[in-house]
Amino acid sequence: MKRAIQYLLRGLTILLPLVITFALAAWLLTTIETWLSPLWVALLGEQFYFHGLAFISFLVIAVLVGFTARWAFINTLWNVPGKVMARMPVLRTLYSTVSDVFDLMSGTNFSNESVVLVTMPGSQIRLIGIVTKKSGDSADQLSKLLDEDHIAVLLPMSYNVGGYMIIVPRSAVVPLDISPSEAMQLTMSGGLGKNHKYPNEKD
Repeated sequence: MKRAIQYLLRGLTILLPLVITFALAAWLLTTIETWLSPLWVALLGEQFYFHGLAFISFLVIAVLVGFTARWAFINTLWNVPGKVMARMPVLRTLYSTVSDVFDLMSGTNFSNESVVLVTMPGSQIRLIGIVTKKSGDSADQLSKLLDEDHIAVLLPMSYNVGGYMIIVPRSAVVPLDISPSEAMQLTMSGGLGKNHKYPNEKD
């Protein structure tokens, strides 16, 4: 019986990530298909529409949006819907959270030395963190509060969409040669991921 339970747990660790990944992918494909397929059916007619066209068009639109966002004026236009939702009481928190998570996972707005190893004061404990704010940005409220020799660092939590934001002196951190998205995956999995490469400190 004990061995059967061990086999069951082992099987679940193999199958559940696959099932959840495919379920999320299927949900995303179904949602995009549901939203965009009526538009293509209206433009092309039922006889010319095929399943998957909506998703392909969504990817093309995403590429075009990313391409045109290079220009400041058009990028400002793309940001208008987000600014509108950021002013709505209910949608504000949801939109801001989702947007921040995607920015963090994609490495948006992070410099090359954003991922650091933080040594906790008075101990030998070190944590992987991501630098979110530095001093000197007059347009940012937190940046204006930071001393020149201090930075704000996010410490992600394992197996949880959350973490702690701490303010530490620059002398307490050492840059790591990995991207913010890799750092998030590494810390959120607790270092147990099979494909993770452990970071090496820069010389």
